[in-house]
Amino acid sequence: MNRLLSMVLPELPIGRPHTAVLELYGALGSAIRGPEYVRTITALAQDQRVRSVVLDIDSPGGSAPVADLIYRSLRHLSSRKPTVAFIRGAGLSGGYLLACGASKVVALPTALVGSIGVIMIRPVVQELLDRVGVKMVITKEGRLKDMFQPFREPTDEEQEKVQALTAEIYEWFVDAVATSRGLDPKVVREYATGEMFTAPKAKEMGLIDELGDWETALDMASELGRIPRRLQYIRPRRPLLERLLARGGAAMAGAVVAELESRLSPRLELR
Repeated sequence: MNRLLSMVLPELPIGRPHTAVLELYGALGSAIRGPEYVRTITALAQDQRVRSVVLDIDSPGGSAPVADLIYRSLRHLSSRKPTVAFIRGAGLSGGYLLACGASKVVALPTALVGSIGVIMIRPVVQELLDRVGVKMVITKEGRLKDMFQPFREPTDEEQEKVQALTAEIYEWFVDAVATSRGLDPKVVREYATGEMFTAPKAKEMGLIDELGDWETALDMASELGRIPRRLQYIRPRRPLLERLLARGGAAMAGAVVAELESRLSPRLELR
């Protein structure tokens, strides 16, 4: 009977050395949420059964802090066990930074890679408010305390401050890529125009290691981990209370309000 079951059922990796697969799909900050993924990545680093990890990436980037948070966790993970990033569609900006956290980077030949750069997004609704006859009264302490408010145009001084801020994050991004990929920062800075590259071009530039498909990434992870191909897909779990609330209409309304607030707030993005 046991022999018959072993012939019918697939061999499960639970309890045996295996390669973990972590999917990173969508924008950073919304689809890919920092705290959830950091908890998951930390668990992978500590799990002795996990001998190697494949990061399945398809992301246009997004929130700079979320990209930074996950990237640092991935660097820690790859320092403890082999980690292979597979870019299946897009590894752009913050999405590419995640790939840089891996030991090796494989990309589908038709994938898009790069878009190294920083953007600060700040909506301005002053004209809209003027049309509907709404005025905003702000009381503040601190000369630049209201510099990111969407109710007016930024001053020249404020624009200079924002430019300095984005320049600082840009230099950090360039250095992170240079360190991860073993490239000269001057070379990376030449690449860091914000433009995206095809995977073959990215390989010539040293931004990725190999061209290949999903099988290529799995073979590489198995070889680096020195184990047969035995996969376990890992997905972050949201807190129980959040999962319960997500089933109600109140959660939907709250999500809409939160999205509107985020759209009106300044956002520093690697996108």
